[in-house]
Amino acid sequence: MAGTDRHDAPVELDGSEGEGGGQILRSALSLSLITGRPFHMRNVRANRQPPGLRPQHLACVRGAEAISGGRSEGAAVGASELRFEPGPVRPGDYVLEVGTAGSTPLLFQCLFYPLALAGGGSLTLRGGTHLPHSPSYHYVVGVWLPVVKAYGLNAALRLVHAGFYPQGAGEFIAEVEPVRDPPDRVDLPSRGTLRDIAVGSFVGGLPFGIAERQSKAAVAALRERGIYSHAENRPLPVTHSVGTVTFIMAQFENTIAGFTSLGKRGLPAEDVGREAAEEVARFMESGGALDEHLGDQILLPAALLAAGKLGASSPGTTRYTTARVTDHLTTHAWLIERFLPVRVTVEPGGAVEVAPA
Repeated sequence: MAGTDRHDAPVELDGSEGEGGGQILRSALSLSLITGRPFHMRNVRANRQPPGLRPQHLACVRGAEAISGGRSEGAAVGASELRFEPGPVRPGDYVLEVGTAGSTPLLFQCLFYPLALAGGGSLTLRGGTHLPHSPSYHYVVGVWLPVVKAYGLNAALRLVHAGFYPQGAGEFIAEVEPVRDPPDRVDLPSRGTLRDIAVGSFVGGLPFGIAERQSKAAVAALRERGIYSHAENRPLPVTHSVGTVTFIMAQFENTIAGFTSLGKRGLPAEDVGREAAEEVARFMESGGALDEHLGDQILLPAALLAAGKLGASSPGTTRYTTARVTDHLTTHAWLIERFLPVRVTVEPGGAVEVAPA
């Protein structure tokens, strides 16, 4: 099912479009593997400093090559132009290194859909698991994965070692399952009643008291806003990486949302906990069914459903509301429409629809 829409001419992409970051490259790689369509990208990560390919983005290119036998031109650190031609994605077991503080969750999300569509397999990913500007491992497991399950997609994830900035040195294993029967439609117009708020406070290689301070501050900050929660403090297995994280998961009647705050040198543990709680409060003040990150990340499975890539489905539409319309969301919509016969409509107020073109 992956790699079947052959076209002679590559998809031409401008990497400075919209948010102009690494997301354009990662999603282009994923969509290229799924459709079999090569692409040519200029101005890679033009809106980032430094621009061009960085080691973590190069790892995504190498990962796409590994699972498909694909070929690239220009794949080097600092490059501003890249050509990628996919091969057929092969089910199997793959071990991939992102390097130091590169994001393993982002590499996983890049390769998950093509591998699932090809019949599944195993990904052992080594690098960072809890990093700034990236979904954390706990977000992927607690929020992203339950939502993609609604599309007939699934994986079993196991954290071997946590990896924090700047050392990385984390690892997790993902057993990716083949696609199952897709839904006819996915509708998430509202989040519904709040059912549970769980505060998870984690430390790796640092005193356990830090986790207790983080969670205590998070619970107190939520209570001040009339939001009641329960907390769990846990150590994370690490090698030579150290760090802390507060992850708050909000379970609603219809949806799930997640909020991550990472510790860093010089930042009091209490501030880490309060930061995650403040993100929850901001989300509660919005009208979105999905948090802004999930509102972006759900676009790809929604587009696969609309394009018939997950199997026969009618009408194959997805409708939802997001807490905030971000540049990531609108850029992702633009990119998806370049590869798949779908129409993505994003309203200024946060209503999103993904439908067959």
